[in-house]
Amino acid sequence: MNKIFKHIDLRLVEPSFTSETTELIMELNYLRRKELGGTTPSHIFFQIKHIFHMLESIASARIEGNRTTILEYIETKIDSKQNSSETIHEIYNMENALNFIEDNVNKVPINRMFLSEIHKIVVKDLASNNEGSKTPGDYRESPIFIAQANFAPPDHLQVPSYMNELFNFINATNSPQHDLLKIALAHHRFVWIHPFDNGNGRTVRLLTYAMLVKQGFNIHQGRIINPTAVFCYDRNKYYEFLALADKGTDEGLLEWCTYMLRGLKSEIEKIDNLTEYDYLKKNIILPAINFSQERKHITDVETKILKLLVEHQEIMNANVQKIFPKRNPADISRLLKNLKKKKMIIPKEGTLRKYVLHFDNNFLLRGIIKALGDNGFLPLNE
Repeated sequence: MNKIFKHIDLRLVEPSFTSETTELIMELNYLRRKELGGTTPSHIFFQIKHIFHMLESIASARIEGNRTTILEYIETKIDSKQNSSETIHEIYNMENALNFIEDNVNKVPINRMFLSEIHKIVVKDLASNNEGSKTPGDYRESPIFIAQANFAPPDHLQVPSYMNELFNFINATNSPQHDLLKIALAHHRFVWIHPFDNGNGRTVRLLTYAMLVKQGFNIHQGRIINPTAVFCYDRNKYYEFLALADKGTDEGLLEWCTYMLRGLKSEIEKIDNLTEYDYLKKNIILPAINFSQERKHITDVETKILKLLVEHQEIMNANVQKIFPKRNPADISRLLKNLKKKKMIIPKEGTLRKYVLHFDNNFLLRGIIKALGDNGFLPLNE
């Protein structure tokens, strides 16, 4: 079947008052305004947040066909000498793009310059005949075809005007209840335009993250957002609902919006559990320590010290002395020095004598990932 281009008007679609879409908008707006005090210490929260950025990067790359597994990528985090292949580099690029968004999205508008920078980061140092781009940051200069779509995107000469329209749509002032609809519709519109020669899927998922952060769904002391999980639990369903929106009807566009908002609500409610330290301690951190002990990455003595640290959130030599009263102070210092060398504890910020838990980029990370998977937090099944 020959694929043909058919213009679709970019517009807000209004769900009925009694629809699931309206209910989802109301619930998500409540979550957006909800104050997240939480009991998880900030140094723990930000490590978890970094892990979710890593998972989101892997998931987004895998939607595009990258076959790197979570475990393979973790090994590169633990040992920097591990595989530095292009597939791994693609995921590093995604992490760097997420960091760029968090550092800049609330300082500048979402416009062509901002989007071009994201695209440049996404395709940086990747082969143009694979996952890179012949024109990083610039719109495509020739026709393109989308394998999963049953239509042809706009001609390359139309891309600038369609993208300008999209930026105006994103940045227009409107009623707050339309914010989430705009994000969902902008995601579809970007895919429909396919403005770059490559990397469109990775870029649009990052754009979606940026729009969510801009609308208050991520704060430095609060909620973790992992929108890629919405799309990659079932990649076929993602393409199925995009195809409904491709029809350009109000019904098809609303089906797409409902799918996306439904998944986003589920992810936010699930991940908000991690802001409560009792939940995080019981379900993620302690199982991760046990996992590392079982695999002999840490000794029984080190396990006791780490569990003491998890319980008290910070420790000093004197705290460790109490659980090992027969050991002299030099032995206690040596034990803590070994854990510090393994990067499993680090000095508390602003102090030299107190230590806090560190599980990012060391052998504890394997256990953290396993525990997250056991509790349904991973964005892909492996």
